[in-house]
Amino acid sequence: MRLPESGPGFATIHLGRSAFWGAPQTIAGVETLGREAQAAGFGTLYVEDISRPRGGPLPGGHVAHQLGLDVDIGLDTTQKPALTPATRETVELPSLVSADQRGVDPARWGPDAIALLKLAAGLPGVDRVLVNPAIKRQLCSDVRTDPRQPDSGWLRLIRPWWGHAAHMHIHFRCPEGQTDCVQQAPPPAGDGCDATLQWWFEQLDAPPAPPGPVKPPPRPPAACLAVMQAAAAP
Repeated sequence: MRLPESGPGFATIHLGRSAFWGAPQTIAGVETLGREAQAAGFGTLYVEDISRPRGGPLPGGHVAHQLGLDVDIGLDTTQKPALTPATRETVELPSLVSADQRGVDPARWGPDAIALLKLAAGLPGVDRVLVNPAIKRQLCSDVRTDPRQPDSGWLRLIRPWWGHAAHMHIHFRCPEGQTDCVQQAPPPAGDGCDATLQWWFEQLDAPPAPPGPVKPPPRPPAACLAVMQAAAAP
C-alpha cells in the first residue's frame, strides 16, 4: 500500500528521493501515529523512506527498507508551516543530538520528544524503534527519574543505533501468515538502560577502523526476485 502524501498529523517529504510503499500494518501504523501526535498537540510529523512499490533495495543503499516493514519519521514535534511542492523536497529534519554525539540538544529535547517515542513504541505490531545512542541515554535518564512515568517497560523497544539523530526508524514485526518473512530476534530483556548502552559512547573514542573491502549486496531470495522482476515485465 502507498502512504498518502499527507494525512492527519503527518506529511511525506523528499518525494523525489524517498519511497512510501509498505505493508498494510506499516501504513496503518504511520497513520495512527499521525493522528495520535495531532491529538497530543504536536506539529506535523515528517515521514521519509518506507519502501519501494515491490520492495527490494532502495537507491543509495538504504538496506533496511526492503520489506515494507520499516519507516523513518522525524522527531521534530514543533509546529510547522504548510508544505509547498518546493519545500516538501528541500526541508531537512533538525538533529536532536549535540555535535559531539554524546548528548542531546537541550533546545530541541523535551517532554514532547519523549511522548512521541512512547507513542511509537506503543503502536500495534512494533518490533523496535531505533534512535541515536545519545537519545536513548537521555530517554533512560528522564523516564526512569520521572514520577509521572511509573512504567518504563516501553523503553525496551527503543534501541540505540548509529545516526538517527533527527529521525526514528520504526520496524514492524512480520505480518501474520507470511511464512517467508523472517522475524528478527526480540530485543534483550530489560529496558536497555544498563551498562551495554555505554559501549556506543566508547566507540566514539576508538580509533577508526581501516576500510575493508566493499562487499556486494546479498542476492535477494528467489521469491523476492520474482516479485521485483515482475515490475519490469511488459
